Amino acid sequence: MRLLIQRVNKASVTVENQTVGKIQRGLCVFVGIAADDTVATLEKMADKLVQLRIFEDKDGKMNLSLLDIGGQALLVSQFTLLADCSKGRRPAFIGAGDPTKAKELYEHFCQIVADRKIQVQKGIFAADMTVHIENDGPCTFWLDSKK
Repeated sequence: MRLLIQRVNKASVTVENQTVGKIQRGLCVFVGIAADDTVATLEKMADKLVQLRIFEDKDGKMNLSLLDIGGQALLVSQFTLLADCSKGRRPAFIGAGDPTKAKELYEHFCQIVADRKIQVQKGIFAADMTVHIENDGPCTFWLDSKK
C-alpha cells in the first residue's frame, strides 16, 4: 500500500462536474492498493496516517497529528501510485491490486480511518476524477507499507 499525503487548507474531488468529496483543513490522501495488501496492512497504515505529526504546533514545529487538530481526510483511490517505471517508457501496473479486491480494500481503509474519529470524504473508485487541492506548506509525504 502506498499513500501520497498532502497537508491541505482545503481539497475537493469532482466526478462528471459534481463534487463527490470536500474537506477543509486536513489531509488529501491518494491511496494505492497493492496486490499483496491485507486488512492488517490497512490497519497499520491508517494508524500511521492519523497519528503522523505533520501539523504545526503553537511554536511552528510539526508536532501535531490529524487527530490532534480535529482535521478531515479526503481519501482518493489512485492505482498509478503502484506504477513501476524502471523499465522502458511505459509504466507497468503489475504491482497494483486486482480492481475488485482493491475496491473492497479501499472502501475498508476509508472505514478504518473514519473509525479512528476522523471525518472522511472520498472519491469514487476507478472514476475519472478531478482533484482540487490547496496545499498547506506545501507539505507532501510518502508512506509505503513496505518501508
